[in-house]
Amino acid sequence: MSGAPEHADELTIGQERVLELVSYVVVNLVEHPDDVVVDIVRREGRDVYRVKVHAEDLGKVIGKGGQTARALRVLLAAVSARTDQRLGLEIVE
Repeated sequence: MSGAPEHADELTIGQERVLELVSYVVVNLVEHPDDVVVDIVRREGRDVYRVKVHAEDLGKVIGKGGQTARALRVLLAAVSARTDQRLGLEIVE
């Protein structure tokens, strides 16, 4: 369901917790929870959590007018502000 960042072999505790949080939220939104994969990609000094879901679940994760994706990004922004981590979210099919 989740993977280590492409730049390192091990996750930090903060990365692991954010990964669990994003995975938990997304898995509980979709119809195909076994198809959810969350990876961390390091880009421009930030950890980008890349969420891959089944094609039929893409709309559920993005939400009407992007509301669900925006809510996930707000959640990551709150974590980022509290932990001084730079975080991003990318949703892919």
